[in-house]
Amino acid sequence: QVQLVESGGGLVQPGESLRLSCNVSGSMFSTYSINWYRQAPGDQRTFIAYITSAYNTHYANSVKGRFTISRDNAKNTVYLQMNGLKPEDTAVYYCNIKSLWGQGTQVTVSS
Repeated sequence: QVQLVESGGGLVQPGESLRLSCNVSGSMFSTYSINWYRQAPGDQRTFIAYITSAYNTHYANSVKGRFTISRDNAKNTVYLQMNGLKPEDTAVYYCNIKSLWGQGTQVTVSS
């Protein structure tokens, strides 16, 4: 059973940065396309970014130019570098592979 474990969330001030990590168990990591989503209180879970096995990336308009998704196949880990954080980025952030989800990591942006 493939498991996804997110980490790296926290409380930051507007304009600051965070890097989230998602570690994926198993031997097939390099073959996966991996997504990041987020869910703010009272909202639906929304797409943020993906990275394919060929390192192609795509971003939601709301984060384009501020967030960067990357992967390290040697570490079975995908990253989400978040710069220029805004209060509206406050949410629980999840990584996703097909129908599998991690437990999420909380990001709070507040002064």
